[in-house]
Amino acid sequence: MSFPKIIYGTAWKKERTTALVIQAVLQGFRAIDTAAQLKHYRRQHGITRADLFLQTKYTSISGQDTSKPLPYDPTASVADQVRASFASSLKNLKTEYLDSYIIHSPLRTPQLTMEAWRVLMDLQNDGKVNMIGVSNCYDVSLLRYIIDQGGRMIDTVQNRWHEGNGWDAEVVDFCKSHGIYYQSFWTLSGSPNLLRSTAIQEISRRTGTTRAQALFKVAQTMGITPLSGSTDEEHMRHGLSTENIDVTEEETEGVKKTMKSLTRMQSKGWR
Repeated sequence: MSFPKIIYGTAWKKERTTALVIQAVLQGFRAIDTAAQLKHYRRQHGITRADLFLQTKYTSISGQDTSKPLPYDPTASVADQVRASFASSLKNLKTEYLDSYIIHSPLRTPQLTMEAWRVLMDLQNDGKVNMIGVSNCYDVSLLRYIIDQGGRMIDTVQNRWHEGNGWDAEVVDFCKSHGIYYQSFWTLSGSPNLLRSTAIQEISRRTGTTRAQALFKVAQTMGITPLSGSTDEEHMRHGLSTENIDVTEEETEGVKKTMKSLTRMQSKGWR
């Protein structure tokens, strides 16, 4: 399966996750970032495992809600935690493999991050996961460290892509130059000024689409795969249809210039 153009994200859905994932799949999403149990829609709606791109994460103890059951023994080594977490994911998702498995956030030290990364490489070597990556990593030097120490390229990075961090320009450029798939979250909610910009509004008017669709499409044109976490069926369909919108190179460059201008203004304390 080729890398998706848009991914349905399930963060913060809690008890609504299962119903919303079913809804998203029925609307046409085939890529899911952490998912409900597959049996709910595979059995009822004829969606096969091969139709889906499934991605989930290993979350270290610092990112866990320890008031709830953990997918591993918190006193175990990082390597054993990753293995246990992965096994738990396969069991919960009723699948024998994952399309993508990523470290939710870098661990306390680069060395601990590498301990987790080496298990991901082993899982990839064993054919249990197709792609491996890291999320919430905004330090290019750490990405280089992981690549150098592991002797293997990172397949994908999933980061916040928004006004507050200058649209993660350094990491985006690094990923592009190294052939790493970049996934964005906070794509819409984190960019209110960009959504209101003339550049985005002009694309929206010309193509007869929403401003959210216009921004998703520009992100895709820049080689970015946005996550969509919409709970509304119409918005789900809007997200899926962005792939078919035609945006010119001139329009994309206009949005990039706007982003650079907004970043400069942010650096001067403008809100």
